[in-house]
Amino acid sequence: MERSQGKASKYPRNKSTENFLRAVEFRHPEWIPCVVSIMPATWMKYKEKVERIVLEHPKLFPHYKKGDFKKIKLNRAYQKGRWKDVWGIVWENIEEGLDSLPVEEEAPLRDWKKLENYKAPDPLLFDWFGKKVDWEERKRQLEQAKKEGNLAAGSLVHGFMYMWLFYLRGFTNLMMDVATREPRLNELIQMVLEYNLKLVKKWIEIGAEIIYFGDDLGLQKSLPISPSDWRDYLKPCYAKIFGVCQENGVYVYLHSDGHILEIIEDLIECGVDIINPQIRANGLEGLRKAARGKVCIHLDLDRQLFPFARPDRIRDHIREAVEVLGSEKGGLMLHAECEPDVPLQNIETICQALEEVGGGPLR
Repeated sequence: MERSQGKASKYPRNKSTENFLRAVEFRHPEWIPCVVSIMPATWMKYKEKVERIVLEHPKLFPHYKKGDFKKIKLNRAYQKGRWKDVWGIVWENIEEGLDSLPVEEEAPLRDWKKLENYKAPDPLLFDWFGKKVDWEERKRQLEQAKKEGNLAAGSLVHGFMYMWLFYLRGFTNLMMDVATREPRLNELIQMVLEYNLKLVKKWIEIGAEIIYFGDDLGLQKSLPISPSDWRDYLKPCYAKIFGVCQENGVYVYLHSDGHILEIIEDLIECGVDIINPQIRANGLEGLRKAARGKVCIHLDLDRQLFPFARPDRIRDHIREAVEVLGSEKGGLMLHAECEPDVPLQNIETICQALEEVGGGPLR
């Protein structure tokens, strides 16, 4: 599928947005776009100490204002305890400020007999938490983003397609469904696909210019199912969902944890514009061969390295990523997620190193 060049905006883009689009479209960006994500639990642990670092790096945190961390409100997924979403999936969180996980034993369709009377929620009425969606307000927010020169962004809940299947069935059950060619699996896939298509079309209708998707398709060293099974069961779903975006000039951003090298080409064919893979699970050389120059890589730097490495090792890691995957034409962005186990010194080093290779303009 031919990569979209995106919708033309009636508002001028700000410098950061224009540079972002140049990176995505291989149009010689001025700098490598870089993002540092500090998890809520990290803010809760370090408070003013990590705020000092953030305030010292305005190129990476251009919108942060002193005291903003005190305004952080945790949604239900980041609060400790068990809760149930609008699909009837039970989630559990054991660490305040980090994300929840589904409870496999409580999967709502663990027993196939329940599928007959099961109905998916309406994404146009309720969000993931069961709260009524105000689409007019979302439309106003997208329009405001455009007026400020930013891309108007929509998003789907993490795990929107593949992961949602095992949220509903349980992981072990889903693996057995694929292995035994369970016919009811196709019915379940169609249900989840229709839900996602409805939501994506609504985001496009109200003016989204980019849609963020997240689905952890890999394990640490392989896909959980064979590439051929992935192509049989899931590739058609991605092609339909991303195809709607491409047809409407909407950029497709896909985050996926785990090893996905064998299907990166498939994801590009489905219409991905920006892919966010993990470096450790795929390796720099693997990503160079599978993706460099073919799709914009928003590289997820090594989170498993950050808690333990010396600062000079972190700098070397970031420089190596740029040397192997970077190009004057573009096609590379960098992302560093800082969990609460990352020492303050290493968070500061990450910010310094990213500003040295990219970052953004001072406003």
